[in-house]
Amino acid sequence: MGAQEASLPRRFARLTALNTASNLTVPLAGLADTVMLGRLDDVRFLAGVILAALIFDYLYFGCAFLRMSTTGMTAQSRGRGDPFEIAAHLYRALLLAVILGALFLLLRDPMGDLGFRLLSGEPAVEEAGRSYFDARVWGAPATLANLALTGWFLGRAEAGRALVVVAAANLANVALNWWFIIHLGWAAHGAGIATAAAQWLAAGIGLTLAVRSRLPAVSLRRLLEPVELRRIVALNGHLVVRTLFLITAFAAFTNVSALLGTARLAANGLILRLLGVASYLIDGAAFAGETLAGMAYGAGDRAEIRRVLFLTVLVAELCAVAFLLPVLLLPETIYGLLANHPNVVDLAAASNLWLLPVLLLAALAYALDGFYLGLTEGRLLSRSMAISCGLGFAPLLWAAVHFDDNNLLWLSMVGLMAARTVTLGLAARRFIGPGVPVGGRH
Repeated sequence: MGAQEASLPRRFARLTALNTASNLTVPLAGLADTVMLGRLDDVRFLAGVILAALIFDYLYFGCAFLRMSTTGMTAQSRGRGDPFEIAAHLYRALLLAVILGALFLLLRDPMGDLGFRLLSGEPAVEEAGRSYFDARVWGAPATLANLALTGWFLGRAEAGRALVVVAAANLANVALNWWFIIHLGWAAHGAGIATAAAQWLAAGIGLTLAVRSRLPAVSLRRLLEPVELRRIVALNGHLVVRTLFLITAFAAFTNVSALLGTARLAANGLILRLLGVASYLIDGAAFAGETLAGMAYGAGDRAEIRRVLFLTVLVAELCAVAFLLPVLLLPETIYGLLANHPNVVDLAAASNLWLLPVLLLAALAYALDGFYLGLTEGRLLSRSMAISCGLGFAPLLWAAVHFDDNNLLWLSMVGLMAARTVTLGLAARRFIGPGVPVGGRH
C-alpha cells in the first residue's frame, strides 16, 4: 500500500469520528425532547410535537441544500487549491440563508395553517403541535445559517469546527428543554422555545469561528459571477427536489401512522426516532465520504474517488450493524426509556424487527448519497429519489392505507430504501470506472 493509499483510511477515520460525534448530538437532543415530553402525564404533547416536527422537516430539510451543496463545492475548490472560491461559497450560502430565514418568519402563520390542515391528528394533538410550531419558528434564520456554516466547515475538512457548532446547539437544546418543559412546565411550547434559542446560540459560535479563519476578501463581481450562480441554482434545485421527495415519504408515513390512532402514531414515532439516531451515526461516514470525494474530484484523482466510495459503503454498513444489535436484543428496555406509556412501548416493540431491513438498506443509500453529494451530482440524486418514491414506496403505502395494516406501512419504508440503493448503486458504475470524469464543473 502506497503512502497516499495509507493516508486515506486515516483521514477517513478522523473525519468519520468527528462527524459522528457531531451528528449524534442532534438525535440525542431529539431523544431528550422525547423523553421529557414522553414522561408528561398527557401523551398529546409528545404526539403533537412529533406531528409539528414534520412541518419543520419540510422547511429545514427542504433547505438542506445549504449544507449539502456548500460541502461539495467547497471540497472541490479545496481540492483545486482556490482560497478565493472557498470563501465565496460561504458568503453565498450565508446570504441565501438570511434571505430564506426572513421569508420563513414573514410567512410563518400561513405556513403553519397549511401544515396542520394537511396533517391528520386529533384536535388536542394539533393544539399542542401548533404551540410548539409558533415558538420554534423564530429560530429559522439561525437554523439555516448553521446549515451553511456546517457545510462550509465540512467542505474544508474542518469537522472539529462543525462539531463545535452542532454540539453547542444540541447541548443547549437539552439544557433549555429541561428548564422549560420540566422545571417551568411549558410542555410543547417550551420545547419549541428551547430549540429556537439553542440555534441562535450556535449561529453566534459558528460565525465567530468562520471570522477567525481569516478569509480572503472576495469582490462582489466574483461573488455574483453568473456562471457560478447558475451552477449553484441548478445544483440546489435538484437537491431541493431530492429532499422534498424524501421528506414527503416520511411525512406520508407519519400521517398514515396518525390514521391508525394516537398510540400507533406515538409508537411509530419512537421507532423513527431510533432510525434518526442511526442515520446520524451512519452519516458520520457519509459526510467523510462527501468531503473526501469532493476533494479527490477537484484534484482530478480517479483512484482516490474509487477508494473513498469503498470506504464510505463499508463503514456505513458497520455502523448500521453496531446500532442494530442492542436495539434488536433489548427493544422493551430501549423504548421504555423513551416513554412511560405501556401501550405505546408494546406497540413499538412489536414492530421493532422492521428496523433490520430498513436500516441495512438505508446505510447503503446514505453512503451513496454522500458520495454523489461530494461530486455535486444533484440531478442523479433527484432522479433516484423520484423513482424510489414512485415505484418503491407509494404503492405499498397505498396498500397500508387500504388494508389498515401497520406491517404494510413499514414494508413501504423498506421499499423506499431498497429502491434508493438500487438506483444509486447502478449509477455508481460510471463514476468508478476508468472513464470517470474528474476535475471539472458540472
